Amino acid sequence: MASARQRLTPTSDTALLDARLLLSFVIDQPTTWLYAHSDSPLTSEQAEKFTHLIEQRTTGMPIAYLTGTRGFYHWDFVVAPDVLIPRPETEHLIEAAQTWLKNRQGEKLNIVDVGTGSGIIAVSLALLFPQASVTAIDVSPAALEIAKLNASRLGAGNIEFRQGNLLSNLPSDFRVDLIAANLPYIDHDEMLTLEVAKWEPHLALDGGIGGLDLIRDLLHQAPVHLKPGGLILLEIGADQGEAARQLALGVFPNATVEVKQDLAGLDRLVIIQC
Repeated sequence: MASARQRLTPTSDTALLDARLLLSFVIDQPTTWLYAHSDSPLTSEQAEKFTHLIEQRTTGMPIAYLTGTRGFYHWDFVVAPDVLIPRPETEHLIEAAQTWLKNRQGEKLNIVDVGTGSGIIAVSLALLFPQASVTAIDVSPAALEIAKLNASRLGAGNIEFRQGNLLSNLPSDFRVDLIAANLPYIDHDEMLTLEVAKWEPHLALDGGIGGLDLIRDLLHQAPVHLKPGGLILLEIGADQGEAARQLALGVFPNATVEVKQDLAGLDRLVIIQC
């Protein structure tokens, strides 16, 4: 462990944690197990695998891509380089959806997750509200396959998966109670300066000039499908709150539009109550 930590220190601010997570993955034991069994030897196969993972981590490859999973909300999700790695900030969207949906228990609700990626939003809401019908949309076929895998693994059977650009492939008469989206929102000009862009798919990161291109497009498509009294939840970047709020009011002038901050006090979620 000490040598692994030393190897990772030049390239990671969390070298010891990284080493523990990778060792835990290799031996298929929780990290807490390591504290009580620090002297347990590795098999030659385990040692070789651990060394290989440490070397990959020194290049900057995210832990989640090395282990193939990332925890989100109450569940572990399969991830791969075809999808964005789940972030805890997105749990604010799940919590806002829960608050709204709990007041509609017993209703037959339609939920759409736009830009589903690994499926964390669609699957989480499908599991939390099994009476709802959830539609998960992504432009990437590879991302949809991972989302389908996560739904199957976690037992979310009330999800329909659709490939398409935002809402464009939905039938014109398809009506929705809740639209949730964590779309790409990084400014295109910032992409080359970000470490995350070296590993995670640009398709899931690049929000165009200003970062709001896809959010703007989604808002303009939403009125065709959103039911009266429906809700839109949009994850946004830390400095996009007011711009996103104005975009929403431009499309839904009679809506109540709220920008909510994350635990760090940064803009993170736009709530549009129509």
